Amino acid sequence: MEAVNLLSSNRYTEKQIGYLFISVLVNSNSELIRLINNAIKNDLASRNPTFMGLALHCIANVGSREMAEAFAGEIPKILVAGDTMDSVKQSAALCLLRLYRTSPDFVPMGDWTSRVVHLLNDQHLGVVTAATSLITTLAQKNPEEFKTSVSLAVSRLSRIVTSASTDLQDYTYYFVPAPWLSVKLLRLLQCYPPPEDAAVRGRLTECLETILNKAQEPPKSKKVQHSNAKNAVLFEAISLIIHHDSEPNLLVRACNQLGQFLQHRETNLRYLALESMCTLASSEFSHEAVKTHIETVINALKTERDVSVRQRAVDLLYAMCDRSNAQQIVAEMLNYLETADYSIREEIVLKVAILAEKYAVDYTWYVDTILNLIRIAGDYVSEEVWYRVIQIVINRDDVQGYAAKTVFEALQAPACHENLVKVGGYILGEFGNLIAGDPRSSPLIQFNLLHSKFHLCSVPTRALLLSTYIKFVNLFPEIKTTIQDVLRSDSQLKNADVELQQRAVEYLRLSTIASTDILATVLEEMPPFPERESSILAKLKKKKGPGTVTDLEEIKKERNSDVNGGTESTPVNASTVSTPSPSADLLGLGAAPLTSSAPPPSTTGSLLVDVFSDSASVVAPLAPGSEDNFARFVCKNNGVLFENQLLQIGLKSEFRQNLGRMFIFYGNKTSTQFLNFTPTLICSDELQSSLNLQTKPVDPTVDGGAQVQQVVNIECISDFMEAPILNIQFRYGGTFQNISVKLPITLNKFFQPTEMASQDFFQRWKQLSNPQQEMQNIFKAKHPMDTEITKAKIIGFGSALLEEVDPNPANFVGAGIIHTKTTQIGCLLRLEPNLQAQMYRLTLRTSKETVSQRLCELLSEQF
Repeated sequence: MEAVNLLSSNRYTEKQIGYLFISVLVNSNSELIRLINNAIKNDLASRNPTFMGLALHCIANVGSREMAEAFAGEIPKILVAGDTMDSVKQSAALCLLRLYRTSPDFVPMGDWTSRVVHLLNDQHLGVVTAATSLITTLAQKNPEEFKTSVSLAVSRLSRIVTSASTDLQDYTYYFVPAPWLSVKLLRLLQCYPPPEDAAVRGRLTECLETILNKAQEPPKSKKVQHSNAKNAVLFEAISLIIHHDSEPNLLVRACNQLGQFLQHRETNLRYLALESMCTLASSEFSHEAVKTHIETVINALKTERDVSVRQRAVDLLYAMCDRSNAQQIVAEMLNYLETADYSIREEIVLKVAILAEKYAVDYTWYVDTILNLIRIAGDYVSEEVWYRVIQIVINRDDVQGYAAKTVFEALQAPACHENLVKVGGYILGEFGNLIAGDPRSSPLIQFNLLHSKFHLCSVPTRALLLSTYIKFVNLFPEIKTTIQDVLRSDSQLKNADVELQQRAVEYLRLSTIASTDILATVLEEMPPFPERESSILAKLKKKKGPGTVTDLEEIKKERNSDVNGGTESTPVNASTVSTPSPSADLLGLGAAPLTSSAPPPSTTGSLLVDVFSDSASVVAPLAPGSEDNFARFVCKNNGVLFENQLLQIGLKSEFRQNLGRMFIFYGNKTSTQFLNFTPTLICSDELQSSLNLQTKPVDPTVDGGAQVQQVVNIECISDFMEAPILNIQFRYGGTFQNISVKLPITLNKFFQPTEMASQDFFQRWKQLSNPQQEMQNIFKAKHPMDTEITKAKIIGFGSALLEEVDPNPANFVGAGIIHTKTTQIGCLLRLEPNLQAQMYRLTLRTSKETVSQRLCELLSEQF
């Protein structure tokens, strides 16, 4: 109470002590909070700059939700008022920033936002610095509101960069004019794409060139503060050049500038240069320029004392690798692996394995590299790595004999790593017959070699070797009795481990009673594995977190079709990056009834209200742009469904007949954890009877930069008109977030295309001639009328595109069957473009009125 009384004093010292006491010691739940708030209100209204400053400092230091609620509406007014002193403006901007970070929902955007942007023109550089920090944070969440800040930031930056160090005396730090403000302005510009206005863009390019030129000038002072300030601005400018990724000349210059730092005596500069070059390596404009520094980077790997810098050098070698230098880089990484720090060995192993696979022109080199990897760093070779070798060897006939010969030779070393025994056991069990003709690797010698390692191995490896032995019974009947004796021995049949005992018993029976034909069928070669995203890549991403260097080669334009074994050249979408794609057979969809261990949230609607949650019963209205995004997914199954500053939602889905499976990826784009993360599927009563959705709950915390996946199993029971709503609720940095989007599960996803001859099509068309079976829509084209795109959309919609059926070749016709659990509905469609009028006529005929209506409205939206 004594401190609260001091607040009403008119003496500065007393008021200061009162505010200091309250900032440090008063709990925001205190019953005195009303009195304190009244005192603060009086000081803010007093127009005495000293008292206003004390009040603003107190609000910012306490920073509670109560304070935000009481003053977040007042402070913007003080900030933009014409008669506010500069020192108060600075405090007000920083106080508002603090409240926005803790309680963004209490800071209303309004008329003041455009006026805050104009503070970038203020005479007082302190005000500009504080305002830039505030605008940068606000622009990350509301980019549209603060778009005008780009041109103002560019002109301010230009004035600072071109000024002499004597112009801005109070703000010059060791001969560098306003370095902190320059860095903040460059950060603000990284919230936006390159400016559209050519004049602004030209001025920004000049600024960046000037910063790069100044970096080349001899230092004006030998002191470390001078070079730190100069380099801070330089590195932020390079970050902006990389972010815009549009000026080849600047990117190459940035690369050359960083190249000079690679041999700098200052460790931190070497580290930062390597880190920025990793990002530059992913730009098509500067990739070649980065490659010219390969020798310096390899040298850093060998001579650098600091482990974190060596790790960055490994990252950079990985990022600059391509077809032309892969063998050299992989050899250097293997070399380094022998002496590398234990903390980064597993990561280097993963990188070597990925590069060897990705850029292998000659697969014998790939096999040699991976076996070398296991020899040098066997303990750090995870299961994913040796699984991948086996997948690749099985999928490529041309390398199988070489792989068998190489593992056979490698196994002859007296001390073999267990991972090598696993690879050897698997490959010889499949392809040992390819080298059995050589007396030095006869069947018996192969068996004895593997069996000599058996007793030194762990249980999973022994289990794998027993499978190899039964494969040998099929491949080499002449050593059948030798193998049966091993399986029959007490150490196998009476093994304490139930897995080994069961295998020994069952394999012995199989080899005794099965005819050679049955044996050959049961033990035939493994079929080729379906190609999917490499599990090693997924592991590396999981280890490093999304958005790191490992993701960058996903973005490289020319590399999408480079991965060996996969011919698709679809660009990888950020939302699907860190999860291996579901296998081609829809993970057994249709083979078993849909079951789910958890009650499906979809059926609960919003009846279950968690009394402790923020407001779980209130479902947010649909997010802006949700309808447009939904429409984009009508003719495609994969992509980004929703994205804002915090969250990205990606989808990958597959459908067959009346069943489907959708993978939803939730990516946390911030560095802060999401808490109480709850996605819920909401179906109206009508939709619930037509669509059965089952899903498992996801982990309630999503780490910063991480991504979680949710699988939705879908069963279409009968035709439906609406789409389910996906509602996501979570807490981010203390504020409650509530987002709703439409989930693109539409009737056309259950289409099976049907090919038809011309006469069948028109015969069926006539049969569906009842007025209620036909739905027609004449509409104006919303997109350019391109034939190829139209064809792709009709095929993406799900129907077959029937060529040469319609007498008019400009028209498009399609046919298919909608599969639901209860019925199958035949559908015919005809799209007639009129190029002169830029119009379309779409006609749908199906055996059910509601289906014609729904398909017609879905497809009309696409053109």
